[in-house]
Amino acid sequence: MTLNKKGSRRIIVDGIAYRWRIRRKPSYTQGLCWTPLVYAVGITDSDRPGRALVVTTGLPHPGNWVGVEAEPVRPAHVAAAIKEARAQGWDPSAPGSPFLFSQAAGIVPMP
Repeated sequence: MTLNKKGSRRIIVDGIAYRWRIRRKPSYTQGLCWTPLVYAVGITDSDRPGRALVVTTGLPHPGNWVGVEAEPVRPAHVAAAIKEARAQGWDPSAPGSPFLFSQAAGIVPMP
């Protein structure tokens, strides 16, 4: 899966270019801080769309509606998630369903 340029940021990890994007508006459950922030990563240097990486953080969405202070997701966090997902078997150029990667250790989502 390739992410659109609009609204996404470019990052290079180990010589491979990726795009990553955080949803601008929170989902209903993210707005109420029931579920954490999620962002998507896709490869950009491939001639065909590949497998996306969906990273679940342990952070609240910055646009949440209940006023919980949010820490920004920095490019260093994204690079670390990409490296860890690659170590766990994510191949961004292979076709398939999104690779789900969680950094939300100890967080129990509410219904």
